[in-house]
Formats: sequence, structure tokens, C-alpha cells
Amino acid sequence: MRVKATVLATVLSVMAAVVPLVAHHSFAAEYDSNKPITIKGTVTKLEWMNPHARFYVDVKEADGKVTHWNFELGAIPVLVKQGWRRDSLKVGDEVTVEGSRAKDGSSTGNARAVRLADGRRVFGGSSGGDAAPNQ
Repeated sequence: MRVKATVLATVLSVMAAVVPLVAHHSFAAEYDSNKPITIKGTVTKLEWMNPHARFYVDVKEADGKVTHWNFELGAIPVLVKQGWRRDSLKVGDEVTVEGSRAKDGSSTGNARAVRLADGRRVFGGSSGGDAAPNQ
């Protein structure tokens, strides 16, 4: 019985160590730094959670069509060091997001910098870096 408990504990320990690694991804696996984007729109939602915070922006085109964007930010500790707070983005805020588009061409991006409603430009904690391509 003691051997079974030891084996079970070992298996559970290995699984606990592997799960976070599987859940995390590299910037280059999902985003293309050669596809820079600048998006202006209205914040519709913020998810302040690990491993990456996310926020959502609606962009209204001239023809009235609305495009829903999903932006990934860095890890919470990185964002806090950059001056972010949980309430830095609020639903209804107008923002400008600079970043890199998803490789699959969807309306998904990795936010490099965000111009907040109060005019501050804050680093998005991107693993792709703070500097825009060609800067």
C-alpha cells in the first residue's frame, strides 16, 4: 500500500509541474512581430488573471461594422511594475493599442503598448518586447 501511495504522489507531482508548461506559449508561436497593428477602439472587457491578462476592444468602422479584438497583455507582476492597476482599463474607455497581430490573421493581438483613456502610454508587458518593429 505504501508503494502505491508513493507512486501516486510522484505521478501527481510530475503532472502538477507539467500542466503550467503546457498552458503557456511563446510569443513567436502565436503572434507575428512582422505584422504590427495599431487599433483604436472601446474597451468591452478586462480579464485580470494569470498567466496573461487580456482585454477586449470593439472597433467601429466607417461603414458601421464592429470588429471585436482580443488583446493579450503580460503577466500581472510585469504589468504592475509598468504602472498598471486592475482598474487601469474600464469598460467604455477609448484606447489605442500598438502590438502584433496573431499569425492566424484573426482579430487577436499581443499588446505592446496601450494609450489609456487618461493619455498615459503604458507598456503591455509583451514577451515580444516594448519597441515597435523598425524602432
